[in-house]
Amino acid sequence: MERANRDKKKSFSKEKSSFSKNKNTKGKPEDKKIFTNEPIRLNKFLSNAGICSRRDADNLITAGEITVNGKVVTELGTKVSPKDDVKHKGKQAIREQKVYILINKPKDVVTTVKDDHAEKTVIDIVKNACTERIYPVGRLDKNTTGVLLLTNDGELTKQLTHPSFRKKKIYHVHLDKDLTKNDLIKIAEGVQLDDDLIAADAINYVEDGDKSQVGIEIHSGQNRVVRRIFESLDYKVKKLDRVYFAGLTKKNLPRGKFRHLTPVEISMLKRKSYK
Repeated sequence: MERANRDKKKSFSKEKSSFSKNKNTKGKPEDKKIFTNEPIRLNKFLSNAGICSRRDADNLITAGEITVNGKVVTELGTKVSPKDDVKHKGKQAIREQKVYILINKPKDVVTTVKDDHAEKTVIDIVKNACTERIYPVGRLDKNTTGVLLLTNDGELTKQLTHPSFRKKKIYHVHLDKDLTKNDLIKIAEGVQLDDDLIAADAINYVEDGDKSQVGIEIHSGQNRVVRRIFESLDYKVKKLDRVYFAGLTKKNLPRGKFRHLTPVEISMLKRKSYK
């Protein structure tokens, strides 16, 4: 597929989206990890407890917000064992197993841990998946469907949500009318949203003969960015489905279902080897 750009051309890969009809093998749940009793650095312990990333843990330590066995610890590099009583602001930090769950989010489900006004949240979908407290990585609005990762890995969450890491996201967009070639080119070259010029990394029609369905690849993490791009050109988004996020797809995962990431997928995310 050609990218809609007057001067440059780039293929819009179907291999990394649900537009492809090819089947992948289903991912197997990650093997359970067995924690050892070997001492580990305090910042890693706090990260494993789901409190924050290791870097943020260093800030908590130097600020005197962490106690070990009743004593304030401010020295970076301090090591603790599972037997030690580690607390953050008086609350005990418990070392958790890391959990990584992928869901194919359905429509009318809110991307939040708790919402008293919502009929259903993404946490309701995975309520029987694990005993650990997990949370969504980023957001999909209520009417957007598709790939969403949930985890208790604070360090990975920060990595995947920070703009500097430029995670690839691919969406399948259904519009209320045909997208003209000129507007396709405008989106590839950039449209003005507030104070930012937002350009698609790749965009094209999903199927020959149907110009109301578009595939768009984008890195921007702005709120509702895909909907706003098309709305700025007088199009209404009827359906929006995220089919790819940071190397993860929803292939073989029915809408409203979840699965644990495979060890290979977890390694890919942690090594930042996704595109």
